[in-house]
Amino acid sequence: MNQIEILEKKNCYEGFFKLVRYRLKHTLFAGGWSRELLREVLERGHAAAVLPYDPIRDQVVMIEQFRPGAIGHANGAWLWEIVAGILEAGETPSDVVHREAVEEMGCPVSDIIHICDFFVSPGSTNETTALFCGRVNATQAGGIQGIVSENEDIQVHTLSFSTALERLQTGKIHFAPAIIALQWLALHRDEVRARWS
Repeated sequence: MNQIEILEKKNCYEGFFKLVRYRLKHTLFAGGWSRELLREVLERGHAAAVLPYDPIRDQVVMIEQFRPGAIGHANGAWLWEIVAGILEAGETPSDVVHREAVEEMGCPVSDIIHICDFFVSPGSTNETTALFCGRVNATQAGGIQGIVSENEDIQVHTLSFSTALERLQTGKIHFAPAIIALQWLALHRDEVRARWS
């Protein structure tokens, strides 16, 4: 059975994110214990994301915004994403996607379908994302959205599902939840449209 022995846990930094350093050992597949390891973990919290899909018009709603982690990327620091946010105290993932849909694209989602839960980058952060597809009336989404007090500046885009897939296939989408959700919808689109018709 896999085991972990935490020898020390130290908070190194706490600001927008929290950085924790672990001194630990863990069991090995071949038996016995690993050497002592030092590992830093970015504790960001857990997130939820939703791909807003309009089954009547066969359109998805995507958002575009600046991301500091993408500074220096060949395609720039403005990423095409889907609606997402961090869980606040007492919220469920479905609460988050309903709240963030209104904040980030200006209209609600309904009939959400759970796609999957995944670790974002478990080698360095404890963050997980609960991923959904949600029904939307795409004609209600648009403009520039976001919470001013949170310095959000979000451009909303409505595009056909085929155009979104083309953007994905040509490498214009780099946001993991959007990639996973669009691939999921490509596999389940007929089923989703039948369910929501």
